[in-house]
Amino acid sequence: MSGMLEGKVAVVTGAGGGIGRGIALAMAAAGAKVVVNDIGASLAGEGSGAGPAQQVADEIIKAGGQAVPNTDSVATRVSAHNIIETAVQSFGRIDIVVNNAGNLRDRVFHKMSEEEWTQVIDVHLNGTFFVSRAAANYYREQESGAFVHMTSTSGLIGNLGQANYSAAKLGIAALSKSIALDMQRYNVRSNCIAPFAWSRMTSSIPANTDEEKARVTKLQKMEANKIAPMAVYLGSDQAKEVTGQIFGVRANEIMLFSQPRPIRSVHMSTGWTPEAIAEIAAPAMRHHFMALERSPDAIDWDPI
Repeated sequence: MSGMLEGKVAVVTGAGGGIGRGIALAMAAAGAKVVVNDIGASLAGEGSGAGPAQQVADEIIKAGGQAVPNTDSVATRVSAHNIIETAVQSFGRIDIVVNNAGNLRDRVFHKMSEEEWTQVIDVHLNGTFFVSRAAANYYREQESGAFVHMTSTSGLIGNLGQANYSAAKLGIAALSKSIALDMQRYNVRSNCIAPFAWSRMTSSIPANTDEEKARVTKLQKMEANKIAPMAVYLGSDQAKEVTGQIFGVRANEIMLFSQPRPIRSVHMSTGWTPEAIAEIAAPAMRHHFMALERSPDAIDWDPI
């Protein structure tokens, strides 16, 4: 990957550990100057500090790259603006934004609190909007730029106990598509990655039964740094024709996700009644209905 991002400036949010750290290191190794953003808090929002961001920035500098730490939150317009301004003030421009920052407040839907809902939406969905919006003006002026957003099969397919996270992650996929459409005229690209990897986002997965232990063991084999090559590629000029897409990365496997399209239609020339739908339309479509269960991918690999 060396040199693929030479001369570019990247912001990676949530880069103090796990997938974000791997992406920040890989982008620096590929020649980018990197803003390492991380508030230094736990997934539950406890604590804060410059430690994780500073450590990753120091690691990049020690390896001969250029990086600065940033501890602003993605969850407000002002602090997200500060993240992008750190890139512009430190390195003179912004070329790549990787929206990776995340948190978890898992709870079965009928017990989920307003606070648990809002905290996850604020970081994942609002955070992706705020950071991307702060970079958009620079992208428009220079007529170039790349967004890489982290979505999840929890949103694309579904998952238990994650209504807040699932809604945010599917919202990010839709936001990415809209950004791609709106900013294509300015040569700005927007794509998503649905990562499968062992990190602190998956370390809370139960491992009590033999089945759960086997699932966790399988997941632990998927290293967080396996996601980085795709992020580097999507941020590079080599991907200048790629936009509005959703990629999955699972260990050494890369997937391209389909996007929602009609799969069956039924027409009634005289119009539909509820009874006719029950008698004709629903049976015609029933074999296309998706089963109400976690996807095989979610069961086997557990999404993040």
